[in-house]
Amino acid sequence: MKKTTEATNGNKYYSSDRGRGSDLEKDFVKTMSKHLVENNCIDNELYSKYDVKRGLRNANGTGVVVGLTKVGEVVGYTLNEKNEKVPAEGKLYYRGVDIHDLVSNVVSEDRFGYEEASYLLLFGELPSQKRLDAYCATLAARRELPPGFPRDMILVAPSNSVMNKLARSVLALYSYDEYADDLSIPNVLRQSIDLIGYFPSLIAYGFQAKRSHYHNESLHLHYPDPEKSTAENILRMIRPTGEYTDIEAKSLDLSMILHAEHGGGNNSTFVTHVVTSTGTDTYSAIAAAVGSLKGPKHGGANVEVLGMIDDLKANVNDITNHKEVEKYLIKLMKGEAFDGSGLIYGLGHAVYTLSDPRAVLLKKMARKLAEEQGLMDDFMLYDFIENQGAKIFREMKGIEKPIPANVDLYSGFVYSALNIPMDIATAVFAASRISGWCAHRIEEMVAGGKIVRPAYITAEPKHPYIPIAERV
Repeated sequence: MKKTTEATNGNKYYSSDRGRGSDLEKDFVKTMSKHLVENNCIDNELYSKYDVKRGLRNANGTGVVVGLTKVGEVVGYTLNEKNEKVPAEGKLYYRGVDIHDLVSNVVSEDRFGYEEASYLLLFGELPSQKRLDAYCATLAARRELPPGFPRDMILVAPSNSVMNKLARSVLALYSYDEYADDLSIPNVLRQSIDLIGYFPSLIAYGFQAKRSHYHNESLHLHYPDPEKSTAENILRMIRPTGEYTDIEAKSLDLSMILHAEHGGGNNSTFVTHVVTSTGTDTYSAIAAAVGSLKGPKHGGANVEVLGMIDDLKANVNDITNHKEVEKYLIKLMKGEAFDGSGLIYGLGHAVYTLSDPRAVLLKKMARKLAEEQGLMDDFMLYDFIENQGAKIFREMKGIEKPIPANVDLYSGFVYSALNIPMDIATAVFAASRISGWCAHRIEEMVAGGKIVRPAYITAEPKHPYIPIAERV
């Protein structure tokens, strides 16, 4: 494994063992980096002057409406007569079905439900048992990757980022598809089901390749089991022994149901709509969505929760001592702990105001998992962060609005309890959201029709061209 040598001038982006990194190159990059920042700054007042919706957000914090969707709905507030946000209990709907009802039914019947949620999102209706069985059988036939793909595309070219490897693998599947550019709906549906079936294997093999290549650990490769659910296959393939308990698999299954879709406006799903609108192939569109989800401001947030908890445990002697934990949370808010961001990860949401319905549902399963595995001290730590952390946030920021726990807080607990490594937490999120992405891609193809092409106002004044001999 090659190591990067950091230069004395602070530029660490040149590696001497590649024959690069002369003083001239380093000085050029260091100098021009400063120019880049200077030449790309835009006066904040211009955003107000031209009424630019930064982040596609309105002044009252609501999202700018850019489209219509039948796939999912996120309800986090209401608007009063002054067009101001009024806090409300959160609701999430998949194709008009309340996620609470879907999850409650799955839990009461003690079964796996991700495949049912996936069917609902793709086809727009709840399946009969016969159709659900047929869909599960179709997914089962796609669990195993194309012949030679694990060796040629994953194991011989490992990546230190499982998400990076996942995006590359999705793009590579284009070359294994005889009809990769066929944009007929039956073919795109076939590609979508292929990808939903493939994702557990892509993630598991990418993770195992990383462990072997970068950490010198033993390579444990398990074939997917077509008789098992998506959640079971993920646990089976990422664990050296391939073993798991029923409650472990069903806890992951519930987490996957809750991560499968979140409306058309979340970043990665919006990316899916934008890229699909160009008329490109399925693999390019989904790879772009994976790249979006990788970002720490989006799908990477669950990794931040896990990192925060690890840092807390390293700095707090007794996690059952609430005074010690509270002191740590105050340090977090002051930017004196963990990553210095001043954030308590797992709290607050861009849309939900009083509650995140996914966090409410996942917390119930998290408690069951904690009781089963003797992790109640850890569970109560998360519970304390949810309640006291929100109180500390309000007091230190001088605000009164509620700060609810979001799904990342308790998915972080579930992932930790399941020993899902931090470096595949976001990839497991992707294995859930792939169903929503594919549903939105098909919707864009059927109902969209126009390339997404918003406008930008130029903030740069005009300059005369200066001959090169006259430039400084």
